[in-house]
Amino acid sequence: MELKHIFQANNPVIGVVHLSPLPTSPRWKGKLKEVIARAEQEATALAAGGVDGIIIENFFDAPFTKDCVDPAVVSAMTLIVERLKGMVMLPIGINVLRNDAKSAMAIATCTEVQFIRVNVLTGVMATDQGLIEGKAYELLRYRRELGSEVAILADVLVKHARPLGTPNLTTAVKDTIERGLADGVILSGWATGSPPTQEDLELASAAAGDTPVFIGSGASWENIPQLMQAADGVIVSSSLKRHGKISETIDPIRVSQFVEAAKSTPIVMNQEKSDASLKQYK
Repeated sequence: MELKHIFQANNPVIGVVHLSPLPTSPRWKGKLKEVIARAEQEATALAAGGVDGIIIENFFDAPFTKDCVDPAVVSAMTLIVERLKGMVMLPIGINVLRNDAKSAMAIATCTEVQFIRVNVLTGVMATDQGLIEGKAYELLRYRRELGSEVAILADVLVKHARPLGTPNLTTAVKDTIERGLADGVILSGWATGSPPTQEDLELASAAAGDTPVFIGSGASWENIPQLMQAADGVIVSSSLKRHGKISETIDPIRVSQFVEAAKSTPIVMNQEKSDASLKQYK
């Protein structure tokens, strides 16, 4: 599915629902109803604040497994996605951390939501979970086997990781799109809450051509006007939470402030990129 058919907005703002610890995770408390209730509250707050889409991820399951999550995590996330679909009329995406893209694709396809986020689609990254290898071939084959149109947003040189070797950012972006067949790319800072640099966003945007580039971390209402000048959209979480603390719940007032700042940003990308990007969201 092309991204222009997902987000009915220029430069979409995508809010993140960080799920409380799920079954089998180290901090699981044995109360799935409470996990669901918090997810419903956060999704509702994001929708009320005016975001253009939502990503649901098992953020508080850390420490993460680097490959496949437990089936109980897949079951719980599927249940939660179905609940949230009935509450918010927004495009929904899924990120199964740390890098279980196959499970994310399965959940998204079966629940008929629109997109997934993949932390490592191509290349090899050294992470706190060990070495994570991109599995674009397996994921794209699986999507075809499922007869799915779920879009793939892929991180480039993802946060909380270091690439093996020293790949050029431009090359990494092009490989993710041209060899990994990502539908959109995501650029983050080095860690959660850390934004990408303006220079890196401009390089990524130029390398991506017609493919959308999303800011993946560190965006706030203070810096989004500048960052968005070199991006096609933003994925945001921490700065939308009460007091800006990652452990707190989503604050709809902070959401609306962020959305207003992001939407008031003049689009000043390079001309070659700008014309193509604007067409995708009309």
